[in-house]
Amino acid sequence: MLFHVKTLSFRNIFKGKQYTGSEKAKGKVFVVTGANCGIGKQIARELNYRGAKVYMGCRSMTKADKAVTELVASGCSADRLIVLPLDLSSFESIDNFVNALKERETKLDGLVNNAGIMFYPKFQLTNDGHETTWQVNYLSNVALCEKLLPLLEACEGEARIVFVSSRSHHWAGSLNVDKIDSRSHWDRFATYGKSKVAQIMYSKLLAEKLRVSGSSVTSNSCHPGVCNTRITRYAPLVNTKLVQAITAPFAWFFLKTPKDGAQTPLYLLLSKEVSGVSGKYFVNMKQRDPSDLAMDMEQCRQLYVYSKAACNLD
Repeated sequence: MLFHVKTLSFRNIFKGKQYTGSEKAKGKVFVVTGANCGIGKQIARELNYRGAKVYMGCRSMTKADKAVTELVASGCSADRLIVLPLDLSSFESIDNFVNALKERETKLDGLVNNAGIMFYPKFQLTNDGHETTWQVNYLSNVALCEKLLPLLEACEGEARIVFVSSRSHHWAGSLNVDKIDSRSHWDRFATYGKSKVAQIMYSKLLAEKLRVSGSSVTSNSCHPGVCNTRITRYAPLVNTKLVQAITAPFAWFFLKTPKDGAQTPLYLLLSKEVSGVSGKYFVNMKQRDPSDLAMDMEQCRQLYVYSKAACNLD
């Protein structure tokens, strides 16, 4: 019994802080990308529990419908879970998603840029001509944000944008956007890190632009923790049955669950403690300094200019 208690106590250390705020979300409208599984699904669940309407941007409609069935079975309200197709490897899909949302809503209280891929195993360009990880994890986040800003600006209160980034942004080193789509420049680990540092940099610069314009919309990024989710499906060896069998006890003990990983994004979406806070990076619901690259405002400005052009937003 004592061993069991101590084991659970140590396990709680790796779970991280839990968001216990009592804020309600009745009447609010949120978009969560990648909401059919993992962290995104848990964010959608909690927002729905608190009374919000949640638009679930998902690539696979089959998986999304299954997720909705599971969420409703767990107590969510079916009429406040709306699935819309969203493939972040396609700018056309983003346009279709935004248009469909605008047909249904006149304002938006929050956007969670959660969907992404990690360690995609091969160099591949999307139909838009960009490296896959770079577009899915970063450029499409920019396109979605910029095109949803009118709805976010229409919110009567403080609309919030959250980027689910990663501590892996420290892997980026430098960021040369002129070579980001070239095969010779590609490395699946470094490219993932670059996409994640770019999220933080864009969020920081966007926050500055929103502040200068007098907007009440805020934008923050976070590291959700190392979570045991499908984001690792392309990691070397991880998906072999032998490795899964060997590592399962360690994954349970040392890795966060999807619910644990959703806590900091939920905190940034709902908590009164971060009202007016914008352009910051959070870990375990605490503000932290990201890498030096992410803090370089001149680099952030250069990235912003490039991103607008790459997303055909000029």
